[in-house]
Amino acid sequence: MRIGQGFDSHQWDDDLSKPLMLGGIKFDSDSSLKGHSDGDVIIHACIDSLLGAAGLGDIGMLFPDNDPAYENVDSSELLKIVVSKLHDENWEIINVDCSVIAERPKISSRKSDIESKMSKILNAPFSVKGKHPEGLETLNGVMCLAVSLIQERHE
Repeated sequence: MRIGQGFDSHQWDDDLSKPLMLGGIKFDSDSSLKGHSDGDVIIHACIDSLLGAAGLGDIGMLFPDNDPAYENVDSSELLKIVVSKLHDENWEIINVDCSVIAERPKISSRKSDIESKMSKILNAPFSVKGKHPEGLETLNGVMCLAVSLIQERHE
């Protein structure tokens, strides 16, 4: 068994042509998150935790932010590629757990949607918690921490 941890953060953007995506779920918002892809911090942190656990690098190595192929890409599609890559390397995902740190939006309103979508992509249990940055100065964006547990597959 191996454990991996991941982190991602993106600052707010006033670009209303881009949706606010968290855990593959679109949130109603008057802001989006800056990023080369869709800026989905939950998926990005999960990707880094999975790649780290498997010893396969990080999200920037696999999906460079200067590659036009990944501009505004749906991060769910990137996660599917990573899950397939782990499978090809003989790894099974046991579970992934995330903590989202943000003043807004409230994750609790879409928690079950995020967990359902992510569990389906991962083919493993996924949990997410929303945390408010208590006592800290204004957070100009959203951050996510993720931890993954994987094990070698035995067929």
